[in-house]
Amino acid sequence: MSTEKITQAKAEISKTSAYKVITEFFDEGSFIEIDTYAKSGDNYAEAVAGYGSVNGLPCYAFCQNIDVANGAMSKAQAAKLKKVYDLALKNGAPVVGIYDSLGGKLKEGNELLNAYGTVLHAASTLSGVVPQISVVLSDCLGTSAITASSADFVIKAKDAKISVQTSDDEGCNCSVAIIADDKEDAISKAKDLILYMPSNNLSTAPCAEEFGPDPEGKCIVCKTLDAGSDVKLYDHIGETAKVGFARLQGEVVGVVQTKGGKIQKPDGKKITKLVSFCDAFSIPVITFLNSEGFDCLGAATSVTNAYAEATTTKITVITGKAVGPVYVAMAGSGAMTDLTFALPEAVVSPLNEMAATFLLAPEKMEVPVKDQPKVAEEFAKANLSAFKAAEDGVIENIVTEAELRTVLGQSVTMLMSKRVSTLPKKHSTIG
Repeated sequence: MSTEKITQAKAEISKTSAYKVITEFFDEGSFIEIDTYAKSGDNYAEAVAGYGSVNGLPCYAFCQNIDVANGAMSKAQAAKLKKVYDLALKNGAPVVGIYDSLGGKLKEGNELLNAYGTVLHAASTLSGVVPQISVVLSDCLGTSAITASSADFVIKAKDAKISVQTSDDEGCNCSVAIIADDKEDAISKAKDLILYMPSNNLSTAPCAEEFGPDPEGKCIVCKTLDAGSDVKLYDHIGETAKVGFARLQGEVVGVVQTKGGKIQKPDGKKITKLVSFCDAFSIPVITFLNSEGFDCLGAATSVTNAYAEATTTKITVITGKAVGPVYVAMAGSGAMTDLTFALPEAVVSPLNEMAATFLLAPEKMEVPVKDQPKVAEEFAKANLSAFKAAEDGVIENIVTEAELRTVLGQSVTMLMSKRVSTLPKKHSTIG
């Protein structure tokens, strides 16, 4: 191939939308393209792929090229994507897949099935080894949706759709971690998320300069963690819990915050997802617990198993109520937390205040119904308090809001070298 033809081919590729997207994703001047001239029939392969740095961190990425055969998956594109996954596996760096395609190259017939299978298997092999992020810029349907959803976190533009069906179905939004305003915002949020990802399961998440807590923060999480460091995940689903990443004295931590009431099924799913990811990549999990229980057995089972199975650093702070199964699942010996703290006003009980009072002190409830809540509240203060829990050894200590940031920061530092040996097994069978 002559120099003139190479220059012409390069110019043709660089004019496509995918090339512009991927070069904007990587730090300026850092992108190195691979398989630049790979052909798919009469066209170049329907994706641009390569490696470079994102915010100074090494990363592999591919972007489906909607300008070439509508970005359709083909055996040539699959080969290109698989090479990205293979390189990421060898070198231990994250993979970001940017999806912008109208489907598959159906003319390839059964070869297309093998192409999809190759990519799915490669992504599955990398799961838990290097972080994977999918960015969905347009409709992502059928098998492509399965491939995209196999990543650790999915970011999609607001107007994009991701569904295993070919109809207008938003049912798969539960697999989406972040909904961005538009395509540009989706790319920007992916770059931000990379800052919280370790390169692989043998490395640590990148540190940052320590910032103090938000001086105007109204909730305990804002008062404790580094100001402006939070990245919210799955914020569009569930109402009883918030999950995401943040920094504590510059160190990356996973954050679970329950907001009172009972944990619902969607919230159980996103808690499980975050804890499992943090465990795979040894990111400490800090849980701010205030809950009266679980709304359904499915949520209880998945959350309990996620905490019990996780060997990463786990610290729980009981900020309100920790009642019955919720304490066991997210704070007690069942959760195998390294440390459990409680605020002075916290309530720790096998039952809610009313039920516990009826069971443990039935004589006190022999009052008019209207007076029973007050009696139960007084009983809880005396018998279900954080101090009583500390006396019984079910929490390590009682801390005030003013002490919490320092206590958590020192605790995370002390637990950085935590190592736990587990029984040899392939994986848990609890779903």
